[in-house]
Amino acid sequence: MTKLFDLCIVIPCYNEEKRLDKNRMFNFLNLEQDVLLCFVNDGSSDNTIGVLDEIKNKYPNNVEAISTQKNVGKAEAVRTGILHCNTHFKHQKIAYLDADLATTLEECFEISKVVKDETIFAFGSRIQKIDNHIERKMFRFLVGRIIATFISNQLKLNVYDTQCGCKIFKSELSEKIFTEKFISKWLFDVELFHRIIKIYGEEKMCKIAKEIPLKSWIDYDDSKVKMTYFFKLWLDLYRIKKHYNQLKNKAV
Repeated sequence: MTKLFDLCIVIPCYNEEKRLDKNRMFNFLNLEQDVLLCFVNDGSSDNTIGVLDEIKNKYPNNVEAISTQKNVGKAEAVRTGILHCNTHFKHQKIAYLDADLATTLEECFEISKVVKDETIFAFGSRIQKIDNHIERKMFRFLVGRIIATFISNQLKLNVYDTQCGCKIFKSELSEKIFTEKFISKWLFDVELFHRIIKIYGEEKMCKIAKEIPLKSWIDYDDSKVKMTYFFKLWLDLYRIKKHYNQLKNKAV
């Protein structure tokens, strides 16, 4: 009989040999037997797959490690992992998380508990409060707030942080919104919001989606996103907006 996992967490990995924290993953898997970690080796040129195989060999029932033939970028790596899990495993919820574990596995699992009943989508948010611990470089924070404001206006939603790499979906929703490839390699989070809005409408988003302030988030130095992308992302945002507006107009 196929095991039913409470949660699958997809983790895209590109040249993460030195950053993958095996002990943190082992500690988590020792406690959570109903969670599957699915690592997607995104055409790495280092020994990432060797580290992933080591993790899988230690926890064969709770770890999956797959590879893309070449480097396809975060969006497609996440989509590949989601599709793989939806095809080969039974699960109630599915999430994706960054390999540096800036958001911890434990907190992702805690946020996943919100996804039940009417709530079909939840995501972490890097809102700085007096009772949490958010370490973020000031420049990235300021740039992020500018981008977040434009994204919120584009979506016509009061969303503080669409770009946090911790998002959880009911399995049925993931089967609907990850079928098609994304326009952008890095702003695919925005596309996911557009796809959910397309299905449920803007007004219902406040009932089916929850933005959860993180208790902890640490900004590690070696981000895979180059700062020069700041200039290109506006084109990506325009292309995304144009594409989903066209789909909306066709549906009317």
